[in-house]
Amino acid sequence: MTEKEKMLAGEIYSATDPTLIGELYATRELTCDYNSLRPSETQKMREILKKLLGHTADDLFIINQPFRCDYGKHISIGRRFFANFNFTVLDEARVTIGDDCFIGPNVSIYTACHSTDPVERNSRREWARPVNIGNNVWIGGSVTILPGVTIGDNVTIGAGSVVVSDIPSNSIAVGNPCRVVRQVP
Repeated sequence: MTEKEKMLAGEIYSATDPTLIGELYATRELTCDYNSLRPSETQKMREILKKLLGHTADDLFIINQPFRCDYGKHISIGRRFFANFNFTVLDEARVTIGDDCFIGPNVSIYTACHSTDPVERNSRREWARPVNIGNNVWIGGSVTILPGVTIGDNVTIGAGSVVVSDIPSNSIAVGNPCRVVRQVP
């Protein structure tokens, strides 16, 4: 099994694998091109994002610059997706985002996991857990979503929250750690 196959399967893999490093640099080239475009160059932006992302459900998506990701191709966005400035996705595992999702500025989604043991961490071996976000979700500014989290449909995540565990559908959640404070009909 290759290091990439291990990574996508959620197994421990070497983050210094030359193939993975090559893919990371290729993605950085594309995101650099994207972030260097003038705001009026919407068609070029869309073309780069379609090359970069694994799946786009339609052409009605907007990701404001700057945007950063590790691989890009492990990200899937639904219909009518919007992400504001400074959207960062570390997509060592799959990141799936549903239809009609709105992402505030300075939001980060992480899938990479590292050991808390310094000796293990310094070996550059890591693992990844997917993040899933349902339909009709609004994620407020400066939210951080940690590896392995699932956010259900019709959810609002309050600004500044750190989402460390699953959030059920039809709820409003806030805080650090993020907790459900109210259900919505």
